[in-house]
Amino acid sequence: MSGPPGLEAIIRQLREDLAFRRIASGMQTLESARPALAALGPPVAHAGVFLGMLAQWVDAGFGGAELVRDLLARFPAPSRAALPLADYLHVRMAEGMVALAEEDFEQANQHFRFVQSLEGEVDDAELLAIANFWTARCLRRIGRYDDALSFTAKATNLANDCGYGPMAAVMQVLESWLAFQKGKLKEACALLERAEATLGATDDFVGRGNIQSAYGRIARRQGRYEQALEYFDRAITEYKRWDPQHLHLARSLVNIASVERLIALRCQKQIDRASARRRGADALERSSENSRARRMEVERLRSAARAHLAEAMQIYGQRRVHRGIGSVHINSGLLHLDSGDLECAASEALRAFSQGEEKRDYIVMARARMLQCTIENARLEEQIGEDPARHAQLAYDCARDAVEYARQTQNRRLLARACVWQGLTHAGEHFQNREAARRCLDEARALLRSDAHEQEYEWEDLGALEARLLRTGEIDPILREWSDGNTGGKTFQQITEEFAAVMIPKVWEREDRKISRVADRLSISPKKVRRILQAAGLLGRGATED
Repeated sequence: MSGPPGLEAIIRQLREDLAFRRIASGMQTLESARPALAALGPPVAHAGVFLGMLAQWVDAGFGGAELVRDLLARFPAPSRAALPLADYLHVRMAEGMVALAEEDFEQANQHFRFVQSLEGEVDDAELLAIANFWTARCLRRIGRYDDALSFTAKATNLANDCGYGPMAAVMQVLESWLAFQKGKLKEACALLERAEATLGATDDFVGRGNIQSAYGRIARRQGRYEQALEYFDRAITEYKRWDPQHLHLARSLVNIASVERLIALRCQKQIDRASARRRGADALERSSENSRARRMEVERLRSAARAHLAEAMQIYGQRRVHRGIGSVHINSGLLHLDSGDLECAASEALRAFSQGEEKRDYIVMARARMLQCTIENARLEEQIGEDPARHAQLAYDCARDAVEYARQTQNRRLLARACVWQGLTHAGEHFQNREAARRCLDEARALLRSDAHEQEYEWEDLGALEARLLRTGEIDPILREWSDGNTGGKTFQQITEEFAAVMIPKVWEREDRKISRVADRLSISPKKVRRILQAAGLLGRGATED
């Protein structure tokens, strides 16, 4: 049976519009082709190819995955045996796209890899480029970043070989994201700049929004929070030009909430440091006024973050996006944790884990378990609950699970954070397993090595573990021996040096990490302060002469 008049021409037009990211043109073509959808089925010539091309456009924003799912029902398994190879491969691509939209990444990957396995049997570089690109997206979502990178590179090369520069630019955005995950921020920015130069001349507002979103995540990792907010706002503006409720809009809202929380934490730390430095009634009064303003800013930021998360949840909830819903719960839990509401934080962590468990999403499951571990450690530190041993064991179990789930991925930062919190739990008062904590610290340090300056919260947690190990080392036994008159055969000068190595890092922390203040407070030379901090591995992480 021949296809509707002009079906081949429609397919050709849709292919070219997608390749060159002429989004509005392609959408108009699809709207005019709706009569062809009513008659679509295996007997129609090129029906499978049309369905596969439609799937690509649905992925780009036309309609929804349910449209493709309904059309696939017209292609039952017995009828597919008679399809030409090109039609059959496009049908498999359509099935994979639906599975990708439903977060069944393993199933989607099987469809795309099947298409790739017949590379030598089909002369369609565009189809193979999309198959490799969608495979990379599946692998990225399950945290297999190294594997995803090779498929992205192949997809980009195939698109460029076809002369489809704008399509290749879309793929470069994913390549940039993968470089970002590996800590190669300069490389990630260079890829984004090239993609931006190409897509800036198109009406691919989603692709353009993705570029701004990627810039925002890089800025956040570098601690440039205000710039990150600007980039995320630009991403939202681009997404809204296409759809006021676009799915990626929710992702940017979560990212904005995350940055607002980090700025609030920074403000809170400034308040705490100012309170510790107050001296005298006049200074106390001035500091109190300043602190009140800062506390109001902290509450404003947290309130804004909660509002952005609620808006994101509305979008994710309508689409039933488990990864997105889980991310909202985790960020909400962190906000509750910052405010001291451990019960609400724990409830959010459980909800997040449930979302991840339903799809066997190891990234969400690991993040949820880390949040639970943090909460249980907070309960221990604040002596909340009648059974400290139970909270300690829960923290231990959650940390162990987080590490196990993170190891199922190639997300080095996720694993590093899990190792840090496992180390903090080992080094706590309940377990006091210094050796195990040190192993966790060493692994986290190795994982967080990067070619770019980063200031995200992983480094603060790492510093906390280092400080805890410093506090829980051999200090107490030494002090006990000295108090008993046991010098271990050491001279008074040697004992003085050991005591300085214990005391100076602590004073340095209390004096806002200012070397000159430590020297003045203890009446010793700045040179000696620097030498001891260097020996402790602390110099260079915020030490200044002022």
